[in-house]
Amino acid sequence: MIVSVSRRCDIPWLQFNWFMHRVRAGFCETVNPFNANQVKRVPLVPVKDDMKTEEGVETFVFWTRNPCHILTNADELTERGFCFYVMVTITGYPKILEPSMTNISKVLNFVKKLSDKIGKDKVIWRYDPIFLSTITDKDFHLASFNSIAEMLTGYVRRVIISTYDEYKESKRRLDYLIRSNFFKMLNQDEILPDLLTSFKKSADAAGMEIQSCAQKENYSSYGVKPGACIDAALLDELFGLKFKGKDRNQRSNCLCCKSIDIGAYKTCTAGCVYCYAI
Repeated sequence: MIVSVSRRCDIPWLQFNWFMHRVRAGFCETVNPFNANQVKRVPLVPVKDDMKTEEGVETFVFWTRNPCHILTNADELTERGFCFYVMVTITGYPKILEPSMTNISKVLNFVKKLSDKIGKDKVIWRYDPIFLSTITDKDFHLASFNSIAEMLTGYVRRVIISTYDEYKESKRRLDYLIRSNFFKMLNQDEILPDLLTSFKKSADAAGMEIQSCAQKENYSSYGVKPGACIDAALLDELFGLKFKGKDRNQRSNCLCCKSIDIGAYKTCTAGCVYCYAI
């Protein structure tokens, strides 16, 4: 069993005390986001040879904007017998879009320390979403991506990118900011090809492979191949775990393998205005 921590909220940054408490207790409960009466008990113990895979955790996959608490607790998780890798979203966006984001220099420092502790193969950088506006225009993205890539050179092996997708609640928040003249949206189709070409060059220079996440379009012609965040091939390479098939509960273009997410929508306090989960 793969446990996703979490697509629905930033548990590693904002709720990690709860997570470690549940790890020490050996289980947690998660509510079906589409049926509040359906509660599932999820074991949080590492799988042993005499156990069925659904009775324990084969690996954790962490999603976060700040890995400081993972860094602090990495030794305990390892000592308890857990496998895990960490995806860290770093964009450098202004406060109007990411009001609670920790100073980017501190986050980069945590990423580097975490990489030194668990290995660069287990730390992935996400530049997600690519949000194009008058305050995050082409020049912004060219500079931001290249700068972050340079600073993470030697510390991560992969960067995952995706474009902004519109959801009802995020559209409502963004429409308010647009009406208030904070910024305007830009045409993604006109700008994206140049960005992808530049991102590929920056990733290559930093020694990183670059992949896209759940995109309708295939960007392979720009050197950006479709990839998976919860990646069966990577899990096999890192931990010798064998997984097949895609997660049918995710978007049609998502290539991730099946996992159980223990987060809850509308509980994240980071407040990123483009986020689908708040």
